[in-house]
Amino acid sequence: MSGDGMGEAAGGPGRGGHERLHRAKEVVAEELRRYAITVVYIFVLLSMFTLHEEIALRTHDGISQAIPFAPHGFAVINALVLGKVALVVEQLRLGQRLKPEPLIWPILLESLILAILFIAMHMAEHIIGGWLHGEALAKSVPAVGGGGVWGVVFATIAFFVAMIPFCGFRQITLSIGWPRMRAILFGVPEDAWRR
Repeated sequence: MSGDGMGEAAGGPGRGGHERLHRAKEVVAEELRRYAITVVYIFVLLSMFTLHEEIALRTHDGISQAIPFAPHGFAVINALVLGKVALVVEQLRLGQRLKPEPLIWPILLESLILAILFIAMHMAEHIIGGWLHGEALAKSVPAVGGGGVWGVVFATIAFFVAMIPFCGFRQITLSIGWPRMRAILFGVPEDAWRR
């Protein structure tokens, strides 16, 4: 009998440890999935802004000079950093402090917070880079949206509008759950993903 008790005692923590490890793996996989989706969205967004700038430069006054490859490469780095910022904002649930119904209010608030943070990080990145290269503060401040206060306002509005679909998708997924969202998006029953 004591042997059975020891077997149960030994088996209990082993199963519990296995379940905790399995749950930890699921949490890590979910976080990586959310991070990857966020990074891809932000990368596409930043790439489109860079592409739009290139198109505007090519058509303005007949200028046919392309933007160098560097901004496209910086889009990858910025997407990786901003993706983490977006996940931190989601974890803080800043948009959830509002009444969750209707869902549009948390979506708009989260979009605005992310837009402001993205512009602030973009400016901080340039200021810190300029400081590291010994530039004066005034010279290292980037000309966001063409420069000046209105440029910053226009760039923030552009980011705000561009983030609404992303934040909407996230908030709706949080409300109805990822299995149901997959079923709606891909037309596959919720339980089919578990097979």
